Amino acid sequence: MSYSVRPARRSDAALLPDIERSAGEPFRDIPDLAWIADDEVGEPEFHESLAAGGTVWVAVDRQDRPIGFLSAEIVGDALHIWELAVAHEAQNQGLGRRLMEVAEAEARRRGLASETLTTFSDVAWNAPFYQRLGFEMLSPGADVRLDELNRLEAERGLPRRCAMRKRL
Repeated sequence: MSYSVRPARRSDAALLPDIERSAGEPFRDIPDLAWIADDEVGEPEFHESLAAGGTVWVAVDRQDRPIGFLSAEIVGDALHIWELAVAHEAQNQGLGRRLMEVAEAEARRRGLASETLTTFSDVAWNAPFYQRLGFEMLSPGADVRLDELNRLEAERGLPRRCAMRKRL
């Protein structure tokens, strides 16, 4: 199937939580993380507010239906990636990589110094995926903002998280 990536529209925001839920299905195969498949997802209003700033992109099918998305926010001189999600049935087709490429191109166009994110350090489609795209794991203390995000995620019960950055 053929897909394209475009900036998200307001009307897309209501569809993104279902994509995020679907994207979480592979966590069911990791015993101590299986609960994530049923965990809360981002609210449409969150994605809509980020889309207003031009930092949400959707991968769409030929009928222009979103099947993946990347939500980000400009924080200082970085594009912080809050969520990258591809519907379960559309995974492993390069859509996550393509969404990341589009986000990086926009960060470069805006003259930002880096991209940042937090993710699971040892889940194949998390930190190892981002490392293949040029992100580096940061040691605790390397970025106060990301340390605080990791602390908040740990309080929420998310284990084995790491902060990552890609210099542009």
